[in-house]
Amino acid sequence: RSDVFNFGVLLLEIVSGRRNTSFYNNQYALSLLGYAWKLWNEGNIWGLVDKVILEFELDSKNEKEIRRCIHVGLLCVQEYAKDRPTMSTVVSILNSEISNLDTPKQPAFIETPLMTHDVENKVSLNDVTLTNFDGR
Repeated sequence: RSDVFNFGVLLLEIVSGRRNTSFYNNQYALSLLGYAWKLWNEGNIWGLVDKVILEFELDSKNEKEIRRCIHVGLLCVQEYAKDRPTMSTVVSILNSEISNLDTPKQPAFIETPLMTHDVENKVSLNDVTLTNFDGR
């Protein structure tokens, strides 16, 4: 099931043209998974799609395939392995052999709060005396 997870990440990276290690939010460091999940819940999956695809490749057939890829990607990266489809199921879904898809659940590893600290500038000064002894 870890291969299914990685495949889901790869699908989302391809559709978005972005790496999973990028950050997408000012308050939280959202991974690509977190960003995709946020847009999915907002009903704005087209905000995830690479602008090149949106400008040059989008037609009704591609739109359906892109929507399916995002859906499958999110199914593959669900937090609990038991909720993820098998690779054979993924292949069937992508080949349009399965049309009724489950609703994805929250992915694993979606956000990490950014740590901010107010740091005071404290300076300490230590004096050191070096003595060099020379032999006769």
